[in-house]
Amino acid sequence: MQPQRDLRGLWLLLLSLFLLLFEVARAGRSVVSCPANCLCASNILSCSKQQLPNVPQSLPSYTALLDLSHNNLSRLRAEWTPTRLINLHSLLLSHNHLNFISSEAFIPVPNLRYLDLSSNHLHTLDEFLFSDLHALEVLLLYNNRIGVVDKYAFEDMAQLQKLYLSQNLISRFPLELIKDGNKLPKLMLLDLSSNKLKKLPFTDLQKLPAWVKNGLYLHNNPLECDCKLYQLFSHWQYRQLSSVVDFQEDLYCIYSKELHNVFSLDFFNCSEYKESAWEAHLGDTLTITCDTKQQGMTKVWVTPSNEQVLNQGANGTVTVSEDGSLHFEKVQVEDGGVYTCYAMGETFNETLSVELKVYNFTLHGHHDTLNTAYTTLVGCILSVVLVLIYLYLTPCRCWCRGVEKPSSHQGDSLSSSMLSTTPNHDPMAGGDKDDGFDRRVAFLEPAGPGQGQNGKLKPGNTLPVPEATGKGQRRMSDPESVSSVFSDTPIVV
Repeated sequence: MQPQRDLRGLWLLLLSLFLLLFEVARAGRSVVSCPANCLCASNILSCSKQQLPNVPQSLPSYTALLDLSHNNLSRLRAEWTPTRLINLHSLLLSHNHLNFISSEAFIPVPNLRYLDLSSNHLHTLDEFLFSDLHALEVLLLYNNRIGVVDKYAFEDMAQLQKLYLSQNLISRFPLELIKDGNKLPKLMLLDLSSNKLKKLPFTDLQKLPAWVKNGLYLHNNPLECDCKLYQLFSHWQYRQLSSVVDFQEDLYCIYSKELHNVFSLDFFNCSEYKESAWEAHLGDTLTITCDTKQQGMTKVWVTPSNEQVLNQGANGTVTVSEDGSLHFEKVQVEDGGVYTCYAMGETFNETLSVELKVYNFTLHGHHDTLNTAYTTLVGCILSVVLVLIYLYLTPCRCWCRGVEKPSSHQGDSLSSSMLSTTPNHDPMAGGDKDDGFDRRVAFLEPAGPGQGQNGKLKPGNTLPVPEATGKGQRRMSDPESVSSVFSDTPIVV
């Protein structure tokens, strides 16, 4: 009987152990013990300051936070952990000697939200390096030796909110990270301080929303001094953006190999940056944003007449969109004025004023503008053609005629212009006309003291004036008038 009892007890012990292992496996927990040289507390593994040259193997799959900082790690390969750590949300690798990271190194940690790679020896950020971290929210890369950032290094990181790249060797501003908000739509902090930036894309930076500029840190860079730089940061200072207010003393630039504070560029005599008003024409559709320093704020709009704008406008022209923007449908002249946006958040409130100018005319579309320009161009060309025709194709009157035969009257000395009313007649030719008779129209000019028409001296000093016939003598025109040759009385000679 005694051996049977011992055998029964052994079977019960084995069954209990089997049930225990089954429950652990069903709970999804690994039976792997805490790695050597690591401290384990629940789902937290701390392997910091252990002089580790490699990542410990056989990490528990339930690990949520893994601290490998302050070790001697130099390379992070694709197979750095054979276990897929789907529960890992925080990975700390700071203060190591990392100079290489495989593009497949983050495949085993698809749900990582916090990654610290600061204080290492990284030189480049290659393309698609972090593209497997779809859930990552915070990435720390400061205090490395990064000089090259590939434009596709941060692809497929739609959840990234904070990116720290300070204290590196970056000389090119990575505009693709923040322009249009397509690549990193939730990025609210980009730290580029203490790098090698010399120039900034001023136009693109001014177009950024305030909540992006509020977290764009650019201090301690060797920027080139000019008025655009002053206007950029003075505007941010006016808006009380944290990126400028918190580090105002560290915003400097270089001019003539000397450091100057950005807000002390008096020798440039720069003008202040002014907020431009929104402009619209009759019938336009317009959306005005409430450019707050923080996202997710509750926004209330007030019209120039101190009336609150509701989601459904009283006249159907002005409404408030779901994102807090002010929407105008078919703008009218009376919609112009200064609108006020009251924004309320969890940590602070903000008040913004926006001016709207409405022009009392409609704006032509693209095709109408093209047609108008084309019509104007054609009109100008036709005008030039008509002027050329008038100047060069007008029928000639005097100079293009044949050479006139000299008058048979030798005694008449006329210095005025001669215009023939009839064709010239040859005195030797036969015909019904009188021989030697040459009928001409002449405009006589008054006798002057030795001066003729157009200031020319007359060969005969004086010109005999014929006696008037008919009803009296005609008064001769002013001898000083340049048109007198056309206004005197015609005489047939």
